Amino acid sequence: MALAKPASHSPDPAIQSALRTLETERDGLTILMEAIGNGLGSFFTAAVETIAAAKGRVIVTGMGKSGHVGRKMTATFASTGTPAHYVHPAEASHGDLGMIQTDDVIIALSWSGETAELADIIGYSRRFRVPLIALTSNAESTLGRAADICLTLPKAKEACPNGLAPTTSTTIQLALGDALAVALLERRGFTADNFRVFHPGGKLGARLKLVREIMHKDERLPVVGIEARMGEAIEEIGRKGFGAVIVVNGDGTLAGIVTDGDLRRNLRPDLATLPVTAIMTKTPRTIAPDALVASALEMEEASRITALIVVEHNRPIGLVHYLDLLRAGAA
Repeated sequence: MALAKPASHSPDPAIQSALRTLETERDGLTILMEAIGNGLGSFFTAAVETIAAAKGRVIVTGMGKSGHVGRKMTATFASTGTPAHYVHPAEASHGDLGMIQTDDVIIALSWSGETAELADIIGYSRRFRVPLIALTSNAESTLGRAADICLTLPKAKEACPNGLAPTTSTTIQLALGDALAVALLERRGFTADNFRVFHPGGKLGARLKLVREIMHKDERLPVVGIEARMGEAIEEIGRKGFGAVIVVNGDGTLAGIVTDGDLRRNLRPDLATLPVTAIMTKTPRTIAPDALVASALEMEEASRITALIVVEHNRPIGLVHYLDLLRAGAA
């Protein structure tokens, strides 16, 4: 079902203001997309190639709001496989220029291109031939003319009604920074596994773990053979406490699963004497050991089940319960 559009006719002035702001910034992003298709794209490609070829880091710098955007760009680069470091332009003039090496690439942000505090970094980059990429709206500015590559940002109406507070302009800067980071990670073949290395903490880190890291295995695995009776299966469910038992063929391959739900659906006086094949699910949900925990969570929630069998070459080697996902912090 399609989401309802915001009620733009609302009399609430705060809602009216919010919608005007978002609409103005959305229009700014549309203008940016058009610019990439009409000339900016070739400079964007050159920037990606220059950064990808660099042996050092990406040095990001900017003053004021551009500096705040630059810090976010730095964090995004670093977490997606592009080593990056933020250098404050004012501090650079007092010794921090030593952080910049000749193998680095500098990205300097300034909407006007005339930020005085950037002068020493610009001069340093020219003196030591450090590639300089500019993000500015004015290609003819001091920064734009000095840069090796000028990503000329399209001018767009600020969401600020006075046209003064950087709003749409910083959104455009931020979006282009994200575009650079994503283009670079795709160029490098940066995978979810690589991403996990840089994000070990919190819920994101938990979801990026591998299933084999949290699964129950060996003696903790609830298993019965295909020739077993339900009495044995019920005892195994009780011993292991996962609310399920895996059924295996004589050669150790997966045959099915019996869950608490199966027991409830088949309550009868002679249940314990029935063969497990009489009530087991023959096509249980399975997952590979090297799948992400996030995938296990998605499968369990989508299928409304509490246990996934971990298989390798059609042999059950583990089990992941929903409670394991909760304990790992993924859910």
